[in-house]
Amino acid sequence: MEFRPRYPQPFTLAEATLFDVAVITEEISRLQNSLQRLKETQDHLREYVEKEAPADVDPEITKALEENEDVIGSQEERVLILKLALSEKGIHMGSHYDLGPKTDTSSVSAHPTTRANGITSPHEHASNHDDGGIDL
Repeated sequence: MEFRPRYPQPFTLAEATLFDVAVITEEISRLQNSLQRLKETQDHLREYVEKEAPADVDPEITKALEENEDVIGSQEERVLILKLALSEKGIHMGSHYDLGPKTDTSSVSAHPTTRANGITSPHEHASNHDDGGIDL
């Protein structure tokens, strides 16, 4: 069965299965932390919108709510892809790999690691792109 993502993703399921387990679990953790923050932001924005008169609500806030919903959907889908990749590697999805949000991200480099041959490996770093995800 082929997995077809609903949202554009930086990698496919087949590519994700090539990542080291540590890279996959760190990315799941990072995404779960991001999702938690996004959902908290959504709650605050919704509270604000509910308290204001419809005519007084800033259209930028409404736009942010809509855009955040797309980002949440995309990131949740990416977590699913990574969990499926773990499953394809024969790792059962027990509570050990169902990671909660991680507060210490100091172990993930914000800069690519370049090998002596000049090739940057997706297994060795998380990229510094807008969403901070894995760069292929």
